[in-house]
Amino acid sequence: MASTPKRAMLKPVLLLPDKAGQFIARLSSTRLGRELSGAVTDDFLELLLRGMDLAFCLSRGYRRNIEDFEGTYVFRTAKDEVAMSAVFADRNMHVSGRAVEDWDLRVTFKNPAALISFLLSKNQDILNSILANEVTTDGNLNYLYKFGFMARDLTRRLGIPYAHSTPSS
Repeated sequence: MASTPKRAMLKPVLLLPDKAGQFIARLSSTRLGRELSGAVTDDFLELLLRGMDLAFCLSRGYRRNIEDFEGTYVFRTAKDEVAMSAVFADRNMHVSGRAVEDWDLRVTFKNPAALISFLLSKNQDILNSILANEVTTDGNLNYLYKFGFMARDLTRRLGIPYAHSTPSS
């Protein structure tokens, strides 16, 4: 999750009702909201992972998604212009600005728009994205479905509408 000092500062929020934590997370995720409801940029992946991290810190309800869950994800573009990792362990999420070596699932996407469409589409049609050569995966696809669920759950909890229906090249 967030750094140790940040986590200590956020601890009192956990004493408030879960809605208060979601409200604070919503206020802190305005850039993510702009990405999801407007133009997708290269910052989307980092904003999504940081938004998830913050929501796990602030919302007991959202944190239930990672109880008893351990997994390591690597997300990257085909040309490695963007590479990030998300590690879930010990009821925490840790975000890294690089691709880690040991992963359970590695997702390589054509561009940020392909990733956003892939993760946040309502039907999560992974096969169509793979057949269209927008996304390639290595590892356990069940992890991808779990991550997609957590990403969509985040947008729902934060009240962020998802405006994109298809990726742009």
